[in-house]
Amino acid sequence: MTTDNTPDNNAGTVGVEHDGPILRLTIDRANRRNALSPSMIDTLVATLTAAATDAELRVVHITGAGADFCSGVDWVATNSAGERPPTGDLVRRIPHTAHRVIELLQAVHLPVVCTVRGWAAGLGCNLAIAADFTLADTDAVFWEPFLPRGFSPDSGSTWLLPRLIGLARAKRMLLLGEKVGASEAADWGLIHAVAAPDDLDRATEELLARLAAAPTIALGLAKQSIHRNLVTGLTEAMDNELYALELACRTADFKEGLTAFRQRRDPEFRGR
Repeated sequence: MTTDNTPDNNAGTVGVEHDGPILRLTIDRANRRNALSPSMIDTLVATLTAAATDAELRVVHITGAGADFCSGVDWVATNSAGERPPTGDLVRRIPHTAHRVIELLQAVHLPVVCTVRGWAAGLGCNLAIAADFTLADTDAVFWEPFLPRGFSPDSGSTWLLPRLIGLARAKRMLLLGEKVGASEAADWGLIHAVAAPDDLDRATEELLARLAAAPTIALGLAKQSIHRNLVTGLTEAMDNELYALELACRTADFKEGLTAFRQRRDPEFRGR
């Protein structure tokens, strides 16, 4: 047990930076292809939970340090102690760790942007596809390695993939363990866009700036409606839209949007 505040370099860290309206999270464990340790997952859960109620934030950005985005959960380290975990350990633990991260990415009313270089595998792949917008460089690879390693998929992959890319392609990734390159992922609709390595940061910052300048409350309500309405009928979907519209029309940004339209100028939204 450490007795000071020096981080355990072997466990990795998640860098947290509040850059004005942008919350920047950097998965930093480059010597393990940014595989997530339990402490790193705990940081993601705590930080995203806090971000959900931070009125100063308007967009979340997640990236990886070094050459890779994230190679998933560090299962080797997790299962290296030599002791068999008790029955029900995963059922008790995972809903509050890896699964909770995916839930937060989908539920938070802030837009989430991922920038992917290198490997996005397992939970790393699911972080990228659960985000609202994922941009990848041309060398990035998306991989669901669950079946090739002898266990079934988790962290939302069986829900996310069929909805994003269809059943047949989802089975190729989940049941056959096929790796998908960035260009193919963009063509399939798995990610938002692909960019040349030298252009990726510029494209990311342009998107972050665009989202940070958007009407934050209306954007969050629209995101919530999209996700809720994936599992509803048309009538319930329109009811969800109606309640969101009622709230959006009471914001200062709504008034600014109308004023800017009348004055024939670009709106200056404040996220309020």
